[in-house]
Amino acid sequence: QVQFVESGGGLVQPGGSLRLSCAASGIILSTYNMGWYRQVPGKQRDFFATITSRGITTYADSVKGRFTISRDNAKNTLFLQMNSLRPEDTAIYYCNRVPPISGYWGPGTQVTVSQ
Repeated sequence: QVQFVESGGGLVQPGGSLRLSCAASGIILSTYNMGWYRQVPGKQRDFFATITSRGITTYADSVKGRFTISRDNAKNTLFLQMNSLRPEDTAIYYCNRVPPISGYWGPGTQVTVSQ
C-alpha cells in the first residue's frame, strides 16, 4: 500500500523559507518521477515541481529560482526547499507521482505566507 505523508508546513512571513518533506512507504521514490503539487481551496490542484528517476528537476515559472525539489534515496523521502516565499504561495502542498495517482494523495501540509 502506497502512502505519502507531507510535513513541514506552517506560517511564515513574506520573504521567509520553509522546507517540506514527503515521507513515502510502499513505493521506492527513486524509481519514479515525483512531484510537488499545491491547492488553494476552491481551485484545482496545480503541479509545479518534478524530479525524475534520474534526478532531473523542472519547475513552473511561478516557483523557478525560489523552490528546489530534492530526494533522499536512503530515507525514501522527497523534499521541497522554499525560499523567498510570497503570499500567493499560500496553499496546501502535496507530493505524488508524476503524473499523479489519484489513490496516492496524502493529507498535505498547509503553508501560509502572511504578515
